[in-house]
Amino acid sequence: MRILHILPTASAVSGGLMEGVLRASLSNESMGLSCTIASLDLPDDPWVKSCPIEVIALGETSYSRHLGGPFRERYGYTRHMVPWLIENTPKYDAVIVNGLWNYASFAARKALEVSKVPYFVFPHGMLDPWFRKAYPFKHLVKQLLWWWSEAALLRNARAVFFTTEDERLLARQTFFPYKVREQVISYGTEDVPQADPAQAEAFDAIAPMLRGRRFLLFLGRIHEKKGCDLLLQAFAKVAETMPDTDIVIAGPDQVGLRQSLEDMATQLGIGERIHWLGMVEGAAKWGAYRACEAFILPSHQENFGIAVAEALACGRPVLISNKINIWREVERDGAGLVASDDVDGTASLIRRFIALSPAARDHMARAARACFENHFDVKNTSKTITTAIDRALRELAA
Repeated sequence: MRILHILPTASAVSGGLMEGVLRASLSNESMGLSCTIASLDLPDDPWVKSCPIEVIALGETSYSRHLGGPFRERYGYTRHMVPWLIENTPKYDAVIVNGLWNYASFAARKALEVSKVPYFVFPHGMLDPWFRKAYPFKHLVKQLLWWWSEAALLRNARAVFFTTEDERLLARQTFFPYKVREQVISYGTEDVPQADPAQAEAFDAIAPMLRGRRFLLFLGRIHEKKGCDLLLQAFAKVAETMPDTDIVIAGPDQVGLRQSLEDMATQLGIGERIHWLGMVEGAAKWGAYRACEAFILPSHQENFGIAVAEALACGRPVLISNKINIWREVERDGAGLVASDDVDGTASLIRRFIALSPAARDHMARAARACFENHFDVKNTSKTITTAIDRALRELAA
């Protein structure tokens, strides 16, 4: 079976979208399937050349470098994508459109409406109503795009994939008209590398200031929806009670928030205890996960949360908001703590975790690893996507 993934960028700065596509594709290829990515990147972008999955880069500008820029640049128009898709999609058994609100999804709608190849849409949380409340003007623009393109793309898909029941139900509240074939599938990420001294050394090399310090780790894009401001305000409330523990914020600053957050930390009197590492990858990333006391993400919206699953896989307790749609599994398995996505809720996460005994923390760490194995290992979850594709192909052949 040959599967074509359409998405805006193969760069890791896109966050969980590309990470999810990559891990599912590698898992599928290990089962004998062939996966290809068509993106809005430039052919000479370094992440295109280094990607372990074949990437057909069809952009006219480097899409991922404009993620924080004007809408026209972030939309990623290219005259190459529609003709390429029309000519080449018949070579594939199925197409999966990943993400919305960019030229790749528009091009997919244009090309796939004249193709007989079954296709599926994976919104990756982009239909959540939180965005409507947080960005009302952007929501108006997206509603126009919905009428123009996105609604037809989803309506004509063999299925629209959601990773949780919460995500499926929330999606119904956001745009109109809304008529899709919904399907909730399992979702996950690849198991993490085994612990290795090189990971600790790599992390120590980029964060020597943390030698001998305990810390809670935020790892992800620095974006308003991630609740970085909540984390700073919450930590300021409890910092005096935990003088031996700091906060590490590791991730790309896509939309220019870091400076204002650094200023906030200074004003709150915790500037010296917040450590900004930028984007952390490879051995240093695994070293960060394994060195932290716990992973923390007070996000306002996450359909899944790849970083949460990675932390669980590393056996680290996770402190998350109840707006991360896998919070029920985390809470049920005792793999972390859950609270509301506000300052008081985030402060309670930190207080409750710090109050745990060493034995209770160890138990939570073991539960974290078990939670990953039971729910989020891509070796098991990726099969649900291929099962859905197989079913669609059988229905077409009948």
